[in-house]
Amino acid sequence: MYQAKAAGRNTMRFFDPALQAVANAFIAFERDLRLGLERQEFELHYQVQVDDGGHLTGVEALLRWRRGGQQLVPPVQFIPIAEANGLILPLGQWVLETACTQLKAWSLQPNRARWTMAVNVSALQFAQVDFVECVGRALHKSGANPALLKLELTESMLIDDIEGVVAKMKAIKAYGVAFSLDDFGTGYSSLSILKRLPLQQLKIDRSFVHDILVDPNDAVIARAIVALAHNLDLRVIAEGVESAEQRDFLTGIGCDAFQGYFFGHPVTALELPDPLRAAAPAPPVPPV
Repeated sequence: MYQAKAAGRNTMRFFDPALQAVANAFIAFERDLRLGLERQEFELHYQVQVDDGGHLTGVEALLRWRRGGQQLVPPVQFIPIAEANGLILPLGQWVLETACTQLKAWSLQPNRARWTMAVNVSALQFAQVDFVECVGRALHKSGANPALLKLELTESMLIDDIEGVVAKMKAIKAYGVAFSLDDFGTGYSSLSILKRLPLQQLKIDRSFVHDILVDPNDAVIARAIVALAHNLDLRVIAEGVESAEQRDFLTGIGCDAFQGYFFGHPVTALELPDPLRAAAPAPPVPPV
């Protein structure tokens, strides 16, 4: 039935053992996903964020699943399923509380005491009636400094009920928490909505950064985002930076911070570099 619908309806599909095998594999994957949360198979990895002076200023928390305690499963394989079956809600709260606990632990380490922690929030998670309380509970339970927590929202979350979104963001901001708009430029939010949001940061999507040195359109978009953000008194971070040349171009157009494989892959907390040993970037080249 599902195969027929996917083909455009008004058609037929016959039973195929291969389809049954796919269905069985999906059911097993979903079952293991639920068991994984019960068995504490999920873990957070962290990717460093660097300012325009080359200093490590914080990290983004990224969810990873070690299925059955073995090999890591890429998020692209399990996040959509977790969103479809509602498991993203307990998973999202676990991420938030674990990230806040890590923030508190770093507050006792002089080299990391001022690091910020960016945490992605799913649309379903943000839409919870008690999401404001969920954030407050995570902060209270961990004792983390709310000023160092940064919640990342996506543009797609702003399409419906903008009044409710703004009210919820303001309530969370009252705790001292900051907001960053992720994947900026890839969604559908209007400038009239953007100016109403209590944001502190825009994030340039990796799709613009990837070809920024060879595609004039990407370069123009990046420039426009930086100019728009600064005129709105917002900071800008670019994700997906993979080379010194990309970093230098972005620095040259005024980008405030960077994230990507050039600075470090996502790693566990124990594998993160010593902030005092972070190398400053080479002098930027003039943007083209």
